Amino acid sequence: MSNRYAPHVAATLSLGLPLIGSHLARMAIGVSDTVMIGWYGVEPLAALVIATSFFQVLFFLGMGFGTGVMGLIATHIASGNETEVRRGARMALWLSAGYALAVMPLMWFSEAILLGLGQTPVVAKLAQDYLRIAGWGLLAVLGQLTLNSYLAALERTAVVMWVTLVGLAINIGLNWIFIFGNLGMPALGVRGAAITSLSVQMLQLVALLAYAHWLPRARKYHLFQRFWRPDWQAMREVARIGWPIGLTMVAEGGLFVASNVMMGWIGTQQLAAHGIALQITSITFMAHLGLSNAATVRVGQAKGRGDAIWMRDAAMTVMALSLCFACIAIAIYLLFAQPLVRVFLDAGDPQAPAIVVIGAGLLLYAALFQLTDAFQVIALGFLRGVHDTRLPMLIAGFSYWVVGMPVAYGLAFGLDVGPPGLWLGLCVGLTLAAILLMVRFWHGWARGVWTARPGPG
Repeated sequence: MSNRYAPHVAATLSLGLPLIGSHLARMAIGVSDTVMIGWYGVEPLAALVIATSFFQVLFFLGMGFGTGVMGLIATHIASGNETEVRRGARMALWLSAGYALAVMPLMWFSEAILLGLGQTPVVAKLAQDYLRIAGWGLLAVLGQLTLNSYLAALERTAVVMWVTLVGLAINIGLNWIFIFGNLGMPALGVRGAAITSLSVQMLQLVALLAYAHWLPRARKYHLFQRFWRPDWQAMREVARIGWPIGLTMVAEGGLFVASNVMMGWIGTQQLAAHGIALQITSITFMAHLGLSNAATVRVGQAKGRGDAIWMRDAAMTVMALSLCFACIAIAIYLLFAQPLVRVFLDAGDPQAPAIVVIGAGLLLYAALFQLTDAFQVIALGFLRGVHDTRLPMLIAGFSYWVVGMPVAYGLAFGLDVGPPGLWLGLCVGLTLAAILLMVRFWHGWARGVWTARPGPG
């Protein structure tokens, strides 16, 4: 049995670990922006938080094309269909660019939107200043996402991690120059952070484009040959797979945004503790997200070969690895909850002890949904690998918003459970999603749907 699964473990970790590293480095870029703008001023920090949240919602909605094409490319590579690899990747780049340009007016005129959402005039104006510059970076980050998927399907994930890590170092250096006005530059505050973000994102895109063009293994796919020529059939296929992924991402991200709003109704200390606990759990979640990406590639390869046994073994391997990471995270939460929360607080703050107690309690609830949060994102990775995205979108929306959010509200406010009630509601929604999505994948596998030939499932 060990000999049977050992190749799957090695291949999954080879794909997954660099993806985990790149996700963590990308998160660190956001953290560095927040910290450095925080040193500059309170209102610029508030504007950055609002602006990046605005940007992230639009990014989530548009990321489906670049994410969804990963399984499609992996399937075509495994089946030896070189032309379809080029067609899918190229049209994903087209759709990503078209979407980014289409939503740019929302960022250009974001001040009116943010004022309508109750932000102060100063914060709304600063946020618009940021988005009018950094908003163009949506073209770059969505292009990067598509190239990341292309390279992951080619099992070249390490380069993505290294490009992101180099971007992190450049981001910190340019922030120091443009935010604070060092090396003879004027102090630009949030506009400086925006210039930095756009510069780093464009540099990363150019690096990935150059690597994808240079990579010997990829040359046979001629990715950029006649790039200007539209391919409507391939575009429809990528759009069919991609748009439900974007809506799924918005549904999940919106769940946590709504939890932030409701926690704010309870109290400031509770909101601070909630934010810290979410930041900690998001770090450990990166392990499962990277494994989910690897799952998409591995399952997509099995689909391309029409090999049901290989698909089952690959999927079971990813689940086992995710379970190991979840158990490690659970142990950390249970043993070191209070020290973890203290890292985010000034020890001299008189409110810190109360926040530590609340945050540590929430991490105990986070330990409850580590497995289900892990398995719901892994199941989504499986289903994207077999090009099944529409019903998973409905399952996720139902689980998060029809079940999870009402349960969270009812426990927190109806039964007066407070912050733990909100987190229990999140747990219920994520658990239901994990169960239904896993049933969807394994039921399809048992019926032979995912490995049936010809065509996508």
